[in-house]
Amino acid sequence: MSRKPYAAVVFDVDGTLVDSERDGHRPAFNAAFAANRLPYRWDTGEYGRLLAITGGRRRLAAYLESRGHDAGEAAGLAARLHRDKTERMRDLVTNGGIAARPGLRELLRELVSARVRLAVATTGTRDWVAPLLDRLFGPDLFEVVVTGSEIGALKPDPAAYVEVLRRLGLPASRAVAVEDSANGLRAALAAGLACVVVTNDYTRRQDFTGAAAVYPGFGACRADRGGPLAAGIPVTGREPVR
Repeated sequence: MSRKPYAAVVFDVDGTLVDSERDGHRPAFNAAFAANRLPYRWDTGEYGRLLAITGGRRRLAAYLESRGHDAGEAAGLAARLHRDKTERMRDLVTNGGIAARPGLRELLRELVSARVRLAVATTGTRDWVAPLLDRLFGPDLFEVVVTGSEIGALKPDPAAYVEVLRRLGLPASRAVAVEDSANGLRAALAAGLACVVVTNDYTRRQDFTGAAAVYPGFGACRADRGGPLAAGIPVTGREPVR
């Protein structure tokens, strides 16, 4: 029995829509360390390892504890550093310092042409996610945007995806997620969605068991190149919101 075509595609942001971890969050964290006169600096390798911890504030707190700060001090310092980092990240976004991943705009145009509903489920904070989406894709492309500012439980918890589906008025069987990481994949699967993974340099060696498809970039998953929109993950036009 064939599966019904999907009516919506739900995208992660960090590492998926934009390659923002290495050249966005990492330097913003480092600038926050320097501004607060802390002797820490994350190179690309160390930051890649730290990405196993989802959520910037949690990542900071765990790192600070590993550097000898007690739990209470680490939590307070992490909160302050994360606010600083978020402001720097927002400035980077506003100044055009982060670009869409190659091949993404073409895929989005194909989805829009097919009248597929588009949404975002991210653990990033709305303070920088909203201006990023507006600057790169316009204010009306994504019908639903759920961020870590509204959802306290971070991926791999499925809460962000559950909320997106609620707002779309769709069952999980009618939407497909696009993620870049194993944690994101686990969140999508836990919410009942099929998930396509588009990897980046930080995630390409992770375990993606359970993914509907895994691609090294958006150019490989374009519909006209035999990617997921054509190979077992069909999409169709809009359904009315129920």
